[in-house]
Amino acid sequence: MRHAGIAGMGGAGFPTSIKVNLGDHQRVEELIINAVECEPYITADDRLMREHADEIITGIHILQYLLNPRRTLIGIEDNKPEAISAIKRACKGCDIEVRVVPTKYPSGGEKQIIQLLTGKEVQSGQLPAHVGVVCQNVGTAHAIKRAVVDGQPLISRVTTLTGDGVARPGNYEVLLGTPVRDLLSHGGVNPDALERLVMGGPMMGFTLHNPAVPVVKTTNCIIAATPEELPEPPEEQPCIRCGSCAEVCPANLLPQQLYWHAKNDDLEKAQHHNLMDCIECGACAYVCPSHIPLVQYYRYAKGAVRQQAADQLKADKARERFEARQARIDAEKAEKEARRQARLEANRKKKTDTAAAPAVDTAALKQASLEASKAYKAAVKAAKEAEANEAENSAELKAEAERLKAVADKAKAAVRDAKNAAPAAAPAEDRVATLKKQVGDASSAYKNAVKAAKEAEANGDDNAAELRASADTLKAEADKLKAELREAKANAPAAPAAAPQVDPVAELKQKVGEASSAYKAAVKAAKEAEANGDDNAAGLRAKADTLKAEADTLKAELREAKANAPAATPAPATPPPADPLVELKAKVGEASAAYKAAVKAAKEAEENRAENAAALRAEADKLKADADHWKAELREAKASAPATPKAAPATTDQPRIPEATAPQSLAAVDPEEAAKRQKRLKGLKTAYNMAHKQYKEAHAALERAERKEDVTADELNDMQRRVDKLKNKADIARDALDALVEEAKADIRAHTGKDLKTLKLEAARAESALADKAIELQRLRDSSSEESLEALNSELKALEAEAQIARKALKQAVEEQGLVE
Repeated sequence: MRHAGIAGMGGAGFPTSIKVNLGDHQRVEELIINAVECEPYITADDRLMREHADEIITGIHILQYLLNPRRTLIGIEDNKPEAISAIKRACKGCDIEVRVVPTKYPSGGEKQIIQLLTGKEVQSGQLPAHVGVVCQNVGTAHAIKRAVVDGQPLISRVTTLTGDGVARPGNYEVLLGTPVRDLLSHGGVNPDALERLVMGGPMMGFTLHNPAVPVVKTTNCIIAATPEELPEPPEEQPCIRCGSCAEVCPANLLPQQLYWHAKNDDLEKAQHHNLMDCIECGACAYVCPSHIPLVQYYRYAKGAVRQQAADQLKADKARERFEARQARIDAEKAEKEARRQARLEANRKKKTDTAAAPAVDTAALKQASLEASKAYKAAVKAAKEAEANEAENSAELKAEAERLKAVADKAKAAVRDAKNAAPAAAPAEDRVATLKKQVGDASSAYKNAVKAAKEAEANGDDNAAELRASADTLKAEADKLKAELREAKANAPAAPAAAPQVDPVAELKQKVGEASSAYKAAVKAAKEAEANGDDNAAGLRAKADTLKAEADTLKAELREAKANAPAATPAPATPPPADPLVELKAKVGEASAAYKAAVKAAKEAEENRAENAAALRAEADKLKADADHWKAELREAKASAPATPKAAPATTDQPRIPEATAPQSLAAVDPEEAAKRQKRLKGLKTAYNMAHKQYKEAHAALERAERKEDVTADELNDMQRRVDKLKNKADIARDALDALVEEAKADIRAHTGKDLKTLKLEAARAESALADKAIELQRLRDSSSEESLEALNSELKALEAEAQIARKALKQAVEEQGLVE
C-alpha cells in the first residue's frame, strides 16, 4: 500500500499504510467503512458504490485480513438506495454489516460516524485506534483492491464535477495531476458565467483562485458556481451572542469563545477550549446571523498554534545543542586541568625518585622491545592470513595479536621511562644553561629599551636619542652574550672516548646495506612469482617479510648506535693550509649540480618511457643523498668555525636565533631511510583509502539491501560480515599509517630537540613578527627620522633571517622524515 501511494480518499489524505500498521498491543474491535457522503453536491462515492461494489468488498476483505477486527461495519446514508442495494448484494454471505444512517450533516466526520455506528466517543487528543476502531473510506477500499489485486498504484480517482456553470455535470474518473482547467473544459464550463470555483463541498471546500492547480488524492468534488448559485457572503457583523453556533457544533465545542480568542490571538485560551478538535465543518458559520466567517478564524488560529509548536521545538533543540556544547567544553577544560595536575605530580615524583632509582639496563629493555615488536608483527601477519583464508581460529589469532601489541607498547613505554630516568647531563652544561638565561634577560631588556625609544620618538621627547643609545648598548651586550653562548656550545667537552675498537656504526651500516639489498631482491622475486602465479609465491613473500624484519632490527640498532656513539676527540688545532669552508662549499656546489642534472635526465627518461628511467631516478636519489651529506658537513663546519672579532658592536640585521644553533638539520637521519619511510607512508595511505572506499561501498550496499524486502537474512548476514571485515582492514591500515607518522615525528623530536608542532609554531611566529615589522616600517616611513628608519630596516632584516631559518628548519625536518605527503 505504501509503494502504491494509497491514502485516505475522503478527508485529510492520511497514509493508509500507517493506519493499518498498528502495534501488537492495539486490538481492533470495529472496522468502519465510511460511505456517508453527507455534504451537498458530492456524489463521487455514491457512483463508485453503484458501479464497483464488488471491488470495494474485495478491498474490505484485504483490510479485514490486515486488521483482524471483531466486526466490520459499512455506514451509508438513506438517500442512496441504489448504492445500498449494490453493496448489500456484493457482501451477501460475508461478515460485513451494512448500516443505513439518516442524512444529516456532518455525520460523515470520522468521530461522528464512530459515535453514530458504535456509540463510542473518541476523547480530545486521542485517535480512533485508542478506542479500538479503524475508519476507512470506500474510495480507499477500492484503491486497495486495485493496488493489491491488480497491481495498479493510486493514479486516478472519481471526482464530481458540478455547479450551474457546468454544461455536462457528472462523476468522472480523473488522473491525479490533471489540471482543473482541463477538467472544466471537458465538462463544458463557460468561463464568463463562472463566479466561484470551489474544490470540495460548499461547506468544507475552499475557493480556487487559479484553475491550473492539479487534481489530488482528496479532490472529491469541483464546483463551478454562478453568481446566483454561490453569491458573495454578506459583510461581517458584530457577534450578537445568540448561541446558534454552539447548538449546531457536532464536536460540542464553544465556537463563540473560540472566535474571541482567535481574533485576539489568545492562542493559549483557544487551546484550552479544544481548538484542535474543530473539524472545520462550517456549520457554525452557516447558521451565524452576523455572517462571521468563523472557520477562517479557526484555521488561522490552528496554523498559528502549529507554527508556535514548531518554533518551540526548534528552540528546544537549539538549547539542547548549546547545553551539550557547554558541557563538552567544561569537560575538556576539566580534563586538561586534570592532565596538567597529573603531569606536575609525575614530574615532582620523578625528581624525588631520580636520586634513589636503581640503574636500569637500557640495552636489555631495547632488546626486549624489539623482540616484542617482532612477535606482534608476526601475529598480525598470521591473523591476516587466517582472516583471508576464513580460518576458524582467526578470532583467536586476532586476540593474540592484540595481546602482543599491549606487550610491545608496555616494552616501549619501559624504554621511554628508562631514557627519561637517565642521569642528568654533565656539569659542563651548567655554563651553557647560565648563558642561555643571561641571553634571554639581555634580549628582553633590549626589546623593552627599543620599545621605550620608539614611544619617545613618536611623542617627540627630548630623551629619545639617549633611549636609542641605551638600546644600542643593550643590544651590543646581548650580541656579546650570544657569541659567548655559541662559543660555549662549540667548546663543550665531549664524552670520554671508549677503548680503541672497531667502529660499530660503520659495521652496522654495512650490515644494514646487505640486509636491505637482500630484502629488495626477495621482494622482487616474490613479485615475479606472484605475477607468474607460481606456487612458491607465498613462501617468497614470507621470506621477504622476514628479511624486512631483520633489516628493520639492524636499522634500529644503527640509529641507537649513532645516538650513543661518543663524539670524536678533536686533534690539536693546527692552522689548515686552506679554508675548509671554501672546499666544502665547492663540494656542495658540485654535488648539487650533479643532482640537478641527474633529475633532469630522469625526467626526460620518464617522459620518453625509457627502460633506464628507474635507474636514472635511483641515481638521482643517490646524488641527492650525497648533496645533503655535504650540506650537513658545511653546516657543521660553519657552526664550529670561530667567530670573527669585530671592532664595533654588531648591528641589528643579524637574526636573533643564530643559524648555527637553529634546528635546521637532522644530521643523524639516513636519507635512504627517509626515502623508504616516505614510500611506506604513500603505500599505507593508498591502502587505507582503498580499504575505506571498499568499506563505504559495502556499507551502502548493506543499507540498500536492508530496505529491500526480497533479501534473505543469510544474505544480510554475509553482507554484514563483509562490512565488518572491510572495516577491520581499513582500521588496521589506518593504525599502521598513524604509527609510521608518529615514528617520524618522534625521530624529529629526537634529532632536533623539538617536536613538529613546535617547529610549526616557531615558523608561524617568525612570519607574524616579520609581517608586523614590515607594517610598522611602512607606517613610520614618512614621519620618522633617518636614524629610526635605519634601525627599523636593520630589525626587519634580522626578522627576515629568523623567518628564513625557521622555514628552512621546518621544511628540512619534514622532508628528511618523509612527511611531505
